[in-house]
Amino acid sequence: MKTDSRGQLILTGVPGPRLDAETEKLFRRIQPGGFILFTRNIESAPQLRELIDDLRGLSEIEPIITIDQEGGRVSRLRLIGNEPPNAQQLRDKGDVNFIRRHGEITGRLLRLFGFNLDLCPVLDISFDDDADNSLRGRCYGKTVEQVVRNAGAFNEAMRGQGIASCGKHFPGYSAATSDAHYQLPRIDRTREELDQNELAVFREFMEDVDSMMICHGWYPCFESEKTPASLSAQIITDLLRNELGFAGLIMTDDLDMGAILTGYQLEDTIRLALAAGNDLAMICHRIPEIENVHRILGTLPSDQTDRALASVERFKKKIVPPHEFSEAAFRKIDNEIWDLRVATLGEKRAKKRSIEGVKRSPVELF
Repeated sequence: MKTDSRGQLILTGVPGPRLDAETEKLFRRIQPGGFILFTRNIESAPQLRELIDDLRGLSEIEPIITIDQEGGRVSRLRLIGNEPPNAQQLRDKGDVNFIRRHGEITGRLLRLFGFNLDLCPVLDISFDDDADNSLRGRCYGKTVEQVVRNAGAFNEAMRGQGIASCGKHFPGYSAATSDAHYQLPRIDRTREELDQNELAVFREFMEDVDSMMICHGWYPCFESEKTPASLSAQIITDLLRNELGFAGLIMTDDLDMGAILTGYQLEDTIRLALAAGNDLAMICHRIPEIENVHRILGTLPSDQTDRALASVERFKKKIVPPHEFSEAAFRKIDNEIWDLRVATLGEKRAKKRSIEGVKRSPVELF
């Protein structure tokens, strides 16, 4: 692997709404393959577009610019505009055209700011709409068929606007009883149960999503010893790549989540992530650590890094440039989001964000 290319395997967060001199130097030196933005990066529409333009400007290779813009509480852009309805609200409306409309609007909104990848759709099935596992409100269905139909409509419409998609949370987080943002959930599903439910959904999207996010859940049916899916070769390489035939980009969920931090040192995390078959290592919050990640990547076997670099390169060949930005264009799209919200929820409910949306969570969900 070329010494100047290893940064392409890093998807990093950004500290604030503007690049300070130290961060800009770090990014120019490391040349991350992509950047993920959060609410801490968003103050206004023009500021957000300027930040993204700056990130693109310092990158020698066109970077992945991504965000979690699902709808409902997982809508980073609701800080500067209207909150779209969430997947459950759209699902309960019972009209797939509303979901398709949401995907189309989301694609145009993200393209306007300069994003090229949205970390959705969620492909998990809702076994319990009230489960305390971070998925509340985020699932497109309670059955395989419902998720495939609804998530598929959103996915197709958003991709039609030039925004790449990411299926999550492979191999299926639906049966988790705890939240990986804090600890590693044990998911006691048999392989047969997974095949009939969670994996039945993912199989339908193998050629229709551009990337896949691997969750931090422990599946004893695949790994007898306590191992997150995101660090498991049996799940990523054997199952996702070889058995299911996924040829797109594979990324870890955030390696700064409690499920990983409570069990692994950074060096072990990066080594295991690449060995398992991931193409991108996601570091959202410990941004200065990307210097160490860059160093660690340079010590890994070339067959692992070359494989991952080739996957990143293939993905980037399909990146579509952003639309020209104007506040007027943003306001037009934002009004469309409001109209969709009213049509989905009714005007009275539309004027009130969900209780979950109003309360500021200590973490931002993926």
